[in-house]
Amino acid sequence: MIFTSPSKGELSLKEVVRDVLAYISEDLTRSYQLIVGSDSHPACQGTCFVSAIIIHRKGKGARYYYNKFTDRKMNSLRQRIFYEASLSLDLADQLSACLKEQGRDDMKVEIHLDIGIKGETKELLKEVTGMIIASGFAARIKPDACAASKVADKYTK
Repeated sequence: MIFTSPSKGELSLKEVVRDVLAYISEDLTRSYQLIVGSDSHPACQGTCFVSAIIIHRKGKGARYYYNKFTDRKMNSLRQRIFYEASLSLDLADQLSACLKEQGRDDMKVEIHLDIGIKGETKELLKEVTGMIIASGFAARIKPDACAASKVADKYTK
């Protein structure tokens, strides 16, 4: 899986982890939040999916990396939302494993979901957040889900 960083170009997941850890080491006085989120957008030739990794230096900016691909067309919003959540869950698992390899299993990954208490996705709220929480990750929804609703969304169109 290849990620794109606006400042670093194309990186493998292991390179993303090394860059995240280097970013953290630049300012050890700050606290950090490691976030994963996915979004999708249907198009004529298929559905565009984007998964993002964000390292947020609280009070002082962030870096992000994203992976973009097109899959078969999915017209069902329910199907797309569950697929987005499973992409984020898989990425969070891989990210956690890479961090553990680097001796940083203390870093927790939070998953941002492109669902909220308003709109069409509200019926999916309990199921999708339950899936994430049962897998051992913290889940955030809109409007607190910037990884999905801001960063990943930016690259789906």
